[in-house]
Amino acid sequence: MLGIGAYRPRRLVSNDEVCEVLDSSDEWIFERSGIRNRRWISGGESARSMAAAAAERAIRNSGIPKERIGALILATNSWKTKIPHGGPIVAFDIGLNGIPAYDVAAGCGGFGYGLGIAADTVRAGSAEYVLVVGVETMSVVMEPTDRNTAFIFGDGAGAVVVGPSEENGISPTVWGSDGENAEAIGQNYDIPEYMDRAQEFQHKEPDTDPVGRMVVTMQGPRVFRWAAITLPKALTTVLETSGVGIDDIEVFVPHQANARINELMKKNLGLADEIPMANDIENTGNTSAASIPLAMEEMLATGKATGGQTALLLGFGAGLSYAGAVVTLPPAPTETSGG
Repeated sequence: MLGIGAYRPRRLVSNDEVCEVLDSSDEWIFERSGIRNRRWISGGESARSMAAAAAERAIRNSGIPKERIGALILATNSWKTKIPHGGPIVAFDIGLNGIPAYDVAAGCGGFGYGLGIAADTVRAGSAEYVLVVGVETMSVVMEPTDRNTAFIFGDGAGAVVVGPSEENGISPTVWGSDGENAEAIGQNYDIPEYMDRAQEFQHKEPDTDPVGRMVVTMQGPRVFRWAAITLPKALTTVLETSGVGIDDIEVFVPHQANARINELMKKNLGLADEIPMANDIENTGNTSAASIPLAMEEMLATGKATGGQTALLLGFGAGLSYAGAVVTLPPAPTETSGG
């Protein structure tokens, strides 16, 4: 990773503000999630504008001429349309119209999937430099009165430039999925598998209900059980695959889903107390596929981590899917996130 960039929405939303609608309290939310605030889009902000801003910053921070970017991967679950997908639009917005650009939808593990694909793309010679962007507007796909989800999610975008280096800075990706438990995180409606168009031509109502606003649903206990069984094995496999020992890990950057779960993972891994761990969730919330690049950017920008350190990454969530890798952190950004 040669450069990193981020965009955080201007609007900071406290637990107290969330609880004006949600039947909860600041204390309850923080104790269970580690979240005090999150950022939600406002004004003219959107997934499109945030993705472009983060991407531009990552390119500038990398020092790589923009015209040498050969592909763009957009990790997102909340882009407003599946057709058209967001990648080509973001590429156009940042002046790279014409390059291969596509979306990866792998839940909160999406950035990890995109990073692995980007690294393999560079290794294969299909592109010299690849831009990976994670962006989410989770505030528009959650139900504000749902005690399972309303206090968790935030918005934002993070991006990295991946390119060749003399020493391998991104290990092979350890990834997987569990379709048996896929419905543990879902949405309140599905795209119809079949619609009888003949009914429309006969001026009859179709069998399916009109599609309304999509909101995310989650079975928290079911997800927790899956995570408790799957993630420790995944983390062990990441270390084995990368050939790195636990004592070589200098920074831990897990997906920002729950601060308490992350503390438990760090303890179970045997990481020393002084090893810094990302805690971007406290004031950013769970930003799904944008979570890991945002967390990395925050640690680098504040000096909690430094470029060149060896970091363990792990993303996990909807799918149910996960993706992890050992990476060398990019240089600290000279142009930081903001809004």
